[in-house]
Amino acid sequence: MKAYTEMTREELQEEFARMTAEYKRFQAMDLNLNMSRGKPCREQLDLSMGLMDALTSDADMSCEDGTDCRNYGVLDGISEVKELMGDMMENNPNNLIIYGNSSLNIMFDTVSRSMTHGVMGSTPWCKLDKVKFLCPVPGYDRHFAITEYFGIEMIPVPMSPTGPDMDLVEKLVSEDEAVKGIWCVPKYSNPQGYTYSDETVRRFARLRPAARDFRIYWDNAYTIHHLYEDRQEHLIEILAECKRAGNPDLVYKFASTSKITFPGSGISALATSLNNLEDIRRQMSIQTIGYDKVNQLRHVRFFGDISGMVEHMKKHADILRPKFEAVEEIFEKNLGGLGIAEWTKPVGGYFISFEALPGTARRIVDKAKKGGVTLTKAGATFPYGKDPQDSNIRIAPSYPPLEDLKTAAELFTVCVRYICIKKILENREKEEA
Repeated sequence: MKAYTEMTREELQEEFARMTAEYKRFQAMDLNLNMSRGKPCREQLDLSMGLMDALTSDADMSCEDGTDCRNYGVLDGISEVKELMGDMMENNPNNLIIYGNSSLNIMFDTVSRSMTHGVMGSTPWCKLDKVKFLCPVPGYDRHFAITEYFGIEMIPVPMSPTGPDMDLVEKLVSEDEAVKGIWCVPKYSNPQGYTYSDETVRRFARLRPAARDFRIYWDNAYTIHHLYEDRQEHLIEILAECKRAGNPDLVYKFASTSKITFPGSGISALATSLNNLEDIRRQMSIQTIGYDKVNQLRHVRFFGDISGMVEHMKKHADILRPKFEAVEEIFEKNLGGLGIAEWTKPVGGYFISFEALPGTARRIVDKAKKGGVTLTKAGATFPYGKDPQDSNIRIAPSYPPLEDLKTAAELFTVCVRYICIKKILENREKEEA
């Protein structure tokens, strides 16, 4: 089939009638499918059921150093789990703090602490006239929600397959003291699945911010979330690169086991410089006596070491890979060559980034919802929920069963074709008016 933009009005109207009939066929199925968030499916959660047996009522609850994990104490995490998470994050265990189940919670706390108490002795952000954050787009909606919650001005920065536009990042960071941070998902990014290039990471490490309290919020959520054994992408370790560049305090690096074990009861970690850690521990010592050490010990006993975690992630990949491949195959079969859409083909992570014709994303998502498939809200991948092109849609293949996912992807492509034909016809009418 030739591209829609090359079709005559009569050909488009004929195609529109066909898509209308297809859409009605899906509506008659009375579907109720959800692809709105990157949640692990039931089969993935089942992989970690051994966690429930890793500690029994007669288990030794002591760490190697004799710490009783049932009691108070150990503010920043037991040594065994620091070693495990350090190996996963490629960081020295001495540079880690272990938290609860959510890295998002750490990020929120980090921004909140900066607002009320500043960063390493700097002026609290709440006392400044203006605070700004750079936001690579399309990006992670929950990052943007944090900065919006605190009234921080968000500045979009375009993304490419190699990472954010570093010329723009360097310019904004070096010229404006109000720029205090940048959100990053550097490996298998949300939603595109991109991994920052070596050059991009090195340029991040060599930033010269106008603000001494500027920090890179390096959310390495998908550090070991590969889909293919033979196509794994490599990311330079940012803390080591910052140290080499003479910028040891520049980065807060976040990670968790949320999509490795149980999202509701995993563990998370922050890796950063010793100076930053000292600043953070001051707040933590007031906020908590320590996080769930029993859960930390449970994870260590379950995995054993990083090799156990890597083997575990291969099982996740075996479940996820067919889902990503099914979506990509359906997109190519139904949309390839039509000139109305593009999409990423990630080799890791949890999402596919879909670009439709400008001015159609919201209508496509609404049409899919009425047909029985819930997608991530259009605009969610941009600050304030406003995609200036109204073209980006985040596709999350992980949660539905494979056959349901195929049905959802087929319906989605029908919605894309239906709405894009309408848009092309509308554009032609305006041009002819």
